[in-house]
Amino acid sequence: MAAADDETAFAIQELLAERCAIAPADRTTRESGKPGVRLRCSLDLQRHHCSSWQ
Repeated sequence: MAAADDETAFAIQELLAERCAIAPADRTTRESGKPGVRLRCSLDLQRHHCSSWQ
């Protein structure tokens, strides 16, 4: 995901973790010269209560 800052990226990850199984990330990355941060985590959409997101 892309977010404006680390705080926002980790907040979104936390919201996803409440609804689905994820393999959380512990750090964000930044691209030189571009605004914002990126965070990569694996989301398991196969879990029953995640199926409504597909």
